[in-house]
Amino acid sequence: MKNMTIWMVRHGETAKNKDHLLQGRSDAPLNSNGQEQAEEARMYFQENHISFDHVISSPLLRALQTAEIITDSKLGIRRDQRLLEMDYGPYEGCSLESPPEEITYFFQDFVHHPAPEGMESLSSVKERMGSFLEDLKSSERGNILVTTHAIALKGALEYLMPESDGAWWSRTISTCAVFKIELDEGRFLAPEEVFHTRKECRSVKI
Repeated sequence: MKNMTIWMVRHGETAKNKDHLLQGRSDAPLNSNGQEQAEEARMYFQENHISFDHVISSPLLRALQTAEIITDSKLGIRRDQRLLEMDYGPYEGCSLESPPEEITYFFQDFVHHPAPEGMESLSSVKERMGSFLEDLKSSERGNILVTTHAIALKGALEYLMPESDGAWWSRTISTCAVFKIELDEGRFLAPEEVFHTRKECRSVKI
């Protein structure tokens, strides 16, 4: 019998997403399209009769706003620092259309090309997301909404699916995509993407 389901959601679109900028730890709010994406996600949960026992979010505004819209502000939201986006360090805010050479090199092969100096490593992202998931496994039950960020979510998927051997790092996770992660008899089952917004912008996605 399944005793916990995590619904892990990337935040909705921001102006920085639309402008193809690395936003990392910067605290950009949702734009109007991002708010509509979160409303779409809310309708997905509503139409499938899914309610939440706990809501946990990255402390950044765009993730908090996404959680608030999806739950219609009916539940208190816990903040967890481990759900923050990757720390891009000196590359925060750089353009994804004309990035520095070392960023281009990193993005060409996430597995074999280390993050540039000053940027958080992918192993660090995976480690903190794994720690978050293991803490949930030991302490929570029921339906749990988790709102986070693209690279952080990929870190969770890499932790849950080690057989992917780094493949998730280079895959696209759209704004407001929803992944279902079930715990069955103390074991995480393979994650499944269950929702993809129709309002995805034509932007560079990571």
